[in-house]
Amino acid sequence: MKSRPLAIACLLVAIFVAADAFGCPTCKDGIAANDTEGANLARGYFYSILLMLAMPLTLVSSFGAYVWREMKRQQRQEQVDLVSRQTMAPAAAEHTSPGVPRS
Repeated sequence: MKSRPLAIACLLVAIFVAADAFGCPTCKDGIAANDTEGANLARGYFYSILLMLAMPLTLVSSFGAYVWREMKRQQRQEQVDLVSRQTMAPAAAEHTSPGVPRS
């Protein structure tokens, strides 16, 4: 019994809001006047759906590519730092502080 008023309220909202679901008046009138077969409307829906599906994928893959590139850059920098430390270590061993005899 409690669901009956809810169902009636939903039905009334659907009836009164259905007119707004057709979109902007310019688009609705343009479709009705120029496109009797609906081919252009279907094509428009097709491309808009493709755009909506591609946008999240593009954003996520762009962010992933940025993170991957930064990680690779950091790994290369760590390799350069390691090589430079290894080449500087023998040179630092040759230069001892004054007063310390070499063996």
